[in-house]
Amino acid sequence: MTTRSSTQVLVEAALCIALAAVLNLVKLWHMPMGGSVSLEMLPIVVFALRRGAGPGLAVGALYGVVALIFEPEVFNWAQFVLDYPLAYAMVGAAGVFAPLLVGRGRTRAVWVAPAGVVLGGTLRMAMHWLSGFVFFAAYAPAGQPAWLYSLLYNLTYMLPATVLVAIAAALVLPGLDRVTPVR
Repeated sequence: MTTRSSTQVLVEAALCIALAAVLNLVKLWHMPMGGSVSLEMLPIVVFALRRGAGPGLAVGALYGVVALIFEPEVFNWAQFVLDYPLAYAMVGAAGVFAPLLVGRGRTRAVWVAPAGVVLGGTLRMAMHWLSGFVFFAAYAPAGQPAWLYSLLYNLTYMLPATVLVAIAAALVLPGLDRVTPVR
């Protein structure tokens, strides 16, 4: 990678992190104990699909730290790791689909982008589920298993957010490749 191209990737990464932070400010709804429906995952997914899983995981983890700065809800160090850098790093796992896009045209992006979003959203959901199961079990209604409570709570915002971002990614990624193709 040349100095120019590595600088371009770093700038793109920084812009995606900043855009994710801005998109997180525009919420369709916010859950009472954390979590919301927004388009914050979109820039991370787009970056990961353009640059690959490694860079996508890194950008996701960095965004997790930025998200913590804006809305800190931390009760211990392990919950911090699960809910912030690790959860958002998992969004960057969408980059495993990146090889399917390079030089393949816009038509393929319409189905690859949602597949990447579903993978990243599911893995992020798993981190939030584990955090909720371990650290927020006390909030489960009497008689409801903590694992089920955490699953249902996190699905209420992660499922709509993942669907919303999958649709947005299918619309955005094909046009973006026309403007700035990945080499």
